[in-house]
Amino acid sequence: MEERRLGPVVGLGTWNTFGGDASLAGHVVGAAVDAGCRLFDSSPMYGGAEASLSTALRDRRDGVRVATKIWSPSTDAGREQFRRQLGWFGRVDLEQIHNLAAWRDHLPWLEREREAGR
Repeated sequence: MEERRLGPVVGLGTWNTFGGDASLAGHVVGAAVDAGCRLFDSSPMYGGAEASLSTALRDRRDGVRVATKIWSPSTDAGREQFRRQLGWFGRVDLEQIHNLAAWRDHLPWLEREREAGR
């Protein structure tokens, strides 16, 4: 798989892929990893997709990158989303601000999290 600075050029998005169905997520993610996929994208906006993805990646997390998002106009809610993501994934490899919602408020604390290695 070709890689660039942020990782593989092709990944699996989780919008309308398996939602909160952890069993389906296990099958889809397992097949994707077996086929060489190393990048998975999710968001709090995608319902239960983040939680399902984390379960599916439980034994494979070290070999893949997770890209997810903060999706909230509230800094407190954004921080809570990030806390949950760290609980699910251990680390977030690429954090994005979904729809640029309150990006000027989120960016400073997200940069501090990055500098802290999270």
